[in-house]
Amino acid sequence: MTAWIDLDALWKIVVIGLLCGAGLPAVFAVGLRVLSRSERRAEAVAMASVPGLDGAMTGAAPASATRTRAETALAGLCFAVILAAIAWGVAFIVAGG
Repeated sequence: MTAWIDLDALWKIVVIGLLCGAGLPAVFAVGLRVLSRSERRAEAVAMASVPGLDGAMTGAAPASATRTRAETALAGLCFAVILAAIAWGVAFIVAGG
């Protein structure tokens, strides 16, 4: 530690800044990406069910257009982490931290 720079405080600020500044938006983006998978799947099913569009119809059954439980659970977990971070931040500010 120097007289001008407190390195212990500096690394804590950098780590928290990276986690909150880049980590939380990344978690939110993952949640949105997981939710959008079923929409893309529904579009693919709709395109496959139209005869004469992008080639001939195949005999294969189209993929399911519904959201799986794993996708819903993962998206819910991502959004729960975001809500928990927001609640922690508000509680920290209210407590005078």
